[in-house]
Amino acid sequence: MARRSDHNRDELYALALQAARAIVVRDGYRALTARNVADAIGYSPGTLYNLFANLDDMIVHLNASTLDALYDSLEAMEMTGDVASDLKNLSGRYLDFLGANERLWSLLFDYLLPEGQTLPDWYLKKVDKLLGLVEAAMTPLFPDPDDPHRGEAARVLWAGMHGIFSLAGSGKLAVVSRDPVQQMADNLIDTYIRGLEA
Repeated sequence: MARRSDHNRDELYALALQAARAIVVRDGYRALTARNVADAIGYSPGTLYNLFANLDDMIVHLNASTLDALYDSLEAMEMTGDVASDLKNLSGRYLDFLGANERLWSLLFDYLLPEGQTLPDWYLKKVDKLLGLVEAAMTPLFPDPDDPHRGEAARVLWAGMHGIFSLAGSGKLAVVSRDPVQQMADNLIDTYIRGLEA
């Protein structure tokens, strides 16, 4: 393939992630290779390695863009101050996002970095930003802004809901319960809030 120079670095980065996203949405994340992305954008695979350290690094960046899209979807919700209602609305929006982006969500949570590699700090900050929305919804339960238990509670609750959503996404929720996924998430939220209030 002839060497191209039609785009600057930022444009190439955006093109590569757009192509990677399209491949995952169409064919699943196992179809995501440097060659497939390079072919989709009309550049050589070597060009991608000027943008990303390796395929794992590209996937981290793609997952980060999925986190950004999820944040935008959740952040648009206006908080009412009713903890249960706000958390249920957040979980409903989260579930809607997962339903609309099933393969990207699978890549986000099913793909594991090779042993010894860790997620970069800038990526973890995106996760913290997302969990900050859950913390914000729980603020009435923790009026002290410096209370460390609010962050812990937000993470525990969201991890529990993620378990429910993961079972639903894999089609195995019926093994545990025949209740609809949102009903189970709402039940978890109500029970957890009652525990915190007690």
